[in-house]
Amino acid sequence: MRLIHAFSSEPSVSLPPVSQCKHSRRFLSTIAMLLFAISVPAFAQTSDSSQPKRLSLQEALDTATRQNLDLVAARLRQAVSEAGVQIARQLPNPTVSFGAARDLPHESLLVDQPLELGGLRGRRIELARSEVPLATIEYATLERQVRRKVREAYFGAVLARGVTAFQIRLLEIAKRLQEVAQTRFEAGDVPQLETVQADLIVARAETDLIVSRQQERTALGLLNILLNEPVPTDWELVTPMDAPFSSVSMEELILRAQQSNPELQHLTQEQKVEEAHRSLLQAQRTPKVTLQFGSDFNAPPDFRVGPRGQIAVELPLFSRNQGELAQSQATSRFLESEVRANRRAVAGRLQAAYLDLAARQKQVELYHDRLLPAGRKLAEMAEESYRSGKSGILNVLDAQRSARQLEREYLDSLFAMQSRFAELEETIGAPLN
Repeated sequence: MRLIHAFSSEPSVSLPPVSQCKHSRRFLSTIAMLLFAISVPAFAQTSDSSQPKRLSLQEALDTATRQNLDLVAARLRQAVSEAGVQIARQLPNPTVSFGAARDLPHESLLVDQPLELGGLRGRRIELARSEVPLATIEYATLERQVRRKVREAYFGAVLARGVTAFQIRLLEIAKRLQEVAQTRFEAGDVPQLETVQADLIVARAETDLIVSRQQERTALGLLNILLNEPVPTDWELVTPMDAPFSSVSMEELILRAQQSNPELQHLTQEQKVEEAHRSLLQAQRTPKVTLQFGSDFNAPPDFRVGPRGQIAVELPLFSRNQGELAQSQATSRFLESEVRANRRAVAGRLQAAYLDLAARQKQVELYHDRLLPAGRKLAEMAEESYRSGKSGILNVLDAQRSARQLEREYLDSLFAMQSRFAELEETIGAPLN
């Protein structure tokens, strides 16, 4: 027995007590429960993060206002124009000069201080203040342009997503048609040519679906660039392209455009800037005065220290800003003519955009109420007729082609309607919705 135990290949194992095994199993079960409790929220968080975020048109516009890089740079540019007021407030610096000579007095210390008379400093500050609103108007102009781009990019993504959904439906119809063609071929009702045509339709639908999905990603990328979001970010776009517009008359829109159109506001402010510039030019005709004061030193035996002062006045004999004032007056007349021309042009562009928008709305209404239902009914009847053996596959293909063209034209008309609304809103210079 001892020899067998000594040369045995199986190691001896000492078992723990029964109570210790119970405690070990209880400990392991507790650890397992904790790990499960930790992993469930992490999995839920991962699944939530993979879901696209909801994004309405208004949220997209607000996000672009906060985060668009062009608007961020434009806001920083406003600080540059505001700093111009601080520059205009500055007073001219004095000049200190010290001289030493062999003649008497041997040393001299002088301070030259230019004086601004005739309200020159006040006119300069007024000119700088009048230039500040120009930066604000330019920012508002850029904001309207970004708003139009965001609206068009948003509905461009909605259009691309609608085309993708439409291609998915076409693929489903093509597969149904493929099944019907295969069934009829196996029954001997149709030649094999129709199954080949059905296979070709399915392959083309799959190809179109791949292309439309890539175009959808491209459209979302363009939207994300305007929003300053990561390009791969996916969104659940909740505002449909057929969202209703606010009902406003053309006369009211023209009045609003006269007050808020960026081009008119910019020209009007340029007139104010030119008036402030002309006022500054008139103030500069006041003679320039320089006050000099100081002391002479070391002039024995007369004095050791002696005060000294003088006044220098520029005589405006030849140049009194005559050319500059004539140029300013000519600029004012030019700006006044530009304002009148732009008022007329804005009214004309607004009227054209308003009528074009109304035409697009009528087109969308006709497609939605009459053309689309007729096209879909025709495609369904053709498919049912082919399924029952009453017609050939060419009739189905022709009906589906007509229905597909109507669907695409309807989506394009919706996007064109939104583009016209964005153009109208940019022309007015104020949000309409």
